[in-house]
Amino acid sequence: MNISTRFAVAIHILTLIDSKQDGKSTSEWIAGSVNTNPVVIRRLTGMLHKAGLVDVRPGVAGAKLTRSAADITLLQIYKAVNAARDDSLFAVHEHPNPECPVGQNIAGAIVPVFSLAQKAMENVLQEVTLDQIIHQMPVS
Repeated sequence: MNISTRFAVAIHILTLIDSKQDGKSTSEWIAGSVNTNPVVIRRLTGMLHKAGLVDVRPGVAGAKLTRSAADITLLQIYKAVNAARDDSLFAVHEHPNPECPVGQNIAGAIVPVFSLAQKAMENVLQEVTLDQIIHQMPVS
């Protein structure tokens, strides 16, 4: 699963958990909505649990949010599923030709721009809550 998919699936998982206030949101049920294997759901739910966003207990079916959806930002979710480490969203190709003037300097020229772009994206994610995403869907 690539980075962007992991992030989107984590949002999907949390949205489903929020919709099942009775806590009966099993990995099988969530996997049916996401259309993936329950193992993938359990792995991501484990990451969300480690980040303190969901409460799960071994041997007990279901998961619950640890706080209101209005108190969970997309940045928290993004970081919970290790979508990208600091300054690593954009990869720079390794081993450019050190004999080439461009190859010698390309990383130094683009890495600061990539860092600014990632920070800008993370600033946007910090301002959007899971609750806002939930309320954008016409679910009955």
